[in-house]
Parts: sequence; C-alpha cells; structure tokens
Amino acid sequence: MKKITIIIPAHNEEKRIDNTLNEYPLFFKDLKNKKILNFSILVVINNSQDRTEEIVKKYSKKFKEVKYINLKPGGKGFAVIEGFKEALKEDSEMIGFVDADMATDPKSFFDLIENIEDYDAIIASRYIKGAKVYPKQSFQRIFVSRIFNFLIRILFLFPYNDTQCGAKLFKKESIEKILPDLTITKWAFDVDLIYCLKKNRLSVKEHPTNWSDKAYSKINLKRAGPLMALAIIRLRILNSPFKNFIKLYDKMPEFMKMHHRL
Repeated sequence: MKKITIIIPAHNEEKRIDNTLNEYPLFFKDLKNKKILNFSILVVINNSQDRTEEIVKKYSKKFKEVKYINLKPGGKGFAVIEGFKEALKEDSEMIGFVDADMATDPKSFFDLIENIEDYDAIIASRYIKGAKVYPKQSFQRIFVSRIFNFLIRILFLFPYNDTQCGAKLFKKESIEKILPDLTITKWAFDVDLIYCLKKNRLSVKEHPTNWSDKAYSKINLKRAGPLMALAIIRLRILNSPFKNFIKLYDKMPEFMKMHHRL
C-alpha cells in the first residue's frame, strides 16, 4: 500500500483549520482502512499568534496520522520547505501540500493522487477545462489572476494556466531533487517550485480541480498584486545572466520597483 504525506502550512488559521483537520483525516482514514492508500498529515504552524497550535494539537491527539511542527519564522513557502524536509524522513512515495482553508476538499486532493500517473508532479488548476470554482470569483480577482499568470508565462515560458492554486503533489524523488534549489519563501514560492522542476527536467501535469473560495481570506489584492509581480521579476533576475544585479534591485525602494514594473 502506497503512502502519502500531506503538508498543511498554517499561519493564524484558528477560524479555518478546524474543518480541514476533521475532514482530511476522516477521508484518508477510510482509504487506509480499505487498504487503498496510507497517509500522514503534517501541519506546519508558522509564526501563528492565535489558537492554531491549540486546535492542531487537539486533532493530533484524535488522529495518530496528524502530526505538527511549530516554527517561529513565517511565510507559506518557508513552512512548505520545512514540511518537505520533515516529510522526506518518512517512508512516503508521494508528498503534497494543500491550503488550510479547505478550498480544496479531500476528494479533490485525492483526485490529484489518482491522476499523477507517470508524471513527477501534478498541480491543481482552477482555470482549465473541467475545473469548477464556487462561488464564482469576482471580476477583480479573475483579472489580477490572469494578468499575473500572463506575466509568469512570458517570463518563464510556462504552459500552465494556474501556478497559484494551493494544492500540489509530487513524487518523493522530485522533492529530493529540487529541495536544495528552493529559495523563494513568499509571494513567488509556487513559481519557484515549478521552475525548479522545469530546470531539473521533471514532468508536471496540470489537472482541473474543484475549488471553493472560503471566508476570512487573508489576501489583499491591491497590496498583494504588486508584491507578487515584483517577486516574479526578482525570481526571473535570479535565474538569468543578470543575477549579479539582484543586490542592486533589492536596494531599490518599493515604489521605484513598482514604477519600473509599469
């Protein structure tokens, strides 16, 4: 029976993680009992100031498959990277991560497992045929997402329609290959992750998913949009012949970078 480790990064998730840590273990425990798939869930608490640890600890006592680590530094990318390091210590053939808000339900995550096939990685997508998103996203959110995706496709020559969906799955060997190269820990983490796969000539499948926008979203599009764009530009510079200029770029005031981007 194959095994998967599912990483859940959690930063101040007391309002959203309860349901996730109830539904995911129950769903995958049923698969385990049927001898379809073994699993472990690793919650990586990162720089939380609320009751996240208390809630996670409750579920780690309820389900032996739920484990957690608590980190002082923040950032989703940092949390996922540390989760990868822990997951590689286990005997799992596959390692994935999913957001703590249940935007991707366990059945949709299992759909990634069933469809990874001979690929090295599979990423959930909200913007290809067959995907279902509910409730319907606002025009502003769709517009920002499409502009961001266009920038990524131009700069990195990606064929993917959605690099930012918070559900991704990898063969263990893929993580072992790319982990030393992962450096971006905030806005550009997902792009850096996929680009590392590309640089290592690893295959990535984009798969339609069911995705539900949840309450208490932490993303402020007006603030996040420019920061994400800047992070992508910085990542591209790091992976170009001009990488020696990155120190100069980093010293530029934010407003100058934004003006330069426009």
